Parts: sequence; structure tokens; C-alpha cells
Amino acid sequence: QVQLVESGGGLVQGGGSLRLSCVASGSIFSINDMGWYRQNPGKLRELVATISKGGSTTYADSVKGRFSISRDNAKNTVYLQMNTLKPEDTAVYYCKFGVRLIGNAYAMDYWGKGTLVTVSS
Repeated sequence: QVQLVESGGGLVQGGGSLRLSCVASGSIFSINDMGWYRQNPGKLRELVATISKGGSTTYADSVKGRFSISRDNAKNTVYLQMNTLKPEDTAVYYCKFGVRLIGNAYAMDYWGKGTLVTVSS
């Protein structure tokens, strides 16, 4: 009923920048929190950044000052601007939305399938 599609991943040299996007489609009534997470093989998925419906943001300590999350509510889209990238930022990046469907009284979490970011040294 809801699909999240990430884009913008790729290969970049250390110190470079990338901008990720994630757009939701489907029977959406509203979207609460939006977030970005990342995961490497054999490791737990970790939070990178979140943004509330009102625009409040949180960041992992490892990305503060380098990454910026933003959202466009009219487009059901969240962005992650990643600057000064480091090799340790290499991971599959996933978006997660808290979505209330049309006709539902509550929200559920939906995940995208991920986009790979590779930062070379």
C-alpha cells in the first residue's frame, strides 16, 4: 500500500558530497517522522538522521556537522545532504517513514529497499 524509493547513492571520493532522496507513494493520509538509517554487512542498522513533521531534526554524533536532513511534505520526500564524506560512511542507506494510511487511525513504519553509498579513500 505504501512504497518508499531511495535514490542518489553511488561512488564518491572521500571529502565529496552526495544527496540522497526518498519518496513515498500510495494511499497516504499523512507522514509523521522521516528518517535515514544505514547498515553494513554483519552490523546492526544504525540511525543517521530523523526529521519530524514539524521539522525538528536529530543526528547521529558521527554525522553531525556533515549531514543535513530535510523534507518536502508536499512531495512526500525526504532528503539527506551528505558532505565531507568519509570511507566509514560507506553503507547501504535506508529511509523510514511513519505513515498513516487513508482510512487508518494509526501510523506504521515503512522502509525503503536501500541505496548503496561507497566512499573511497
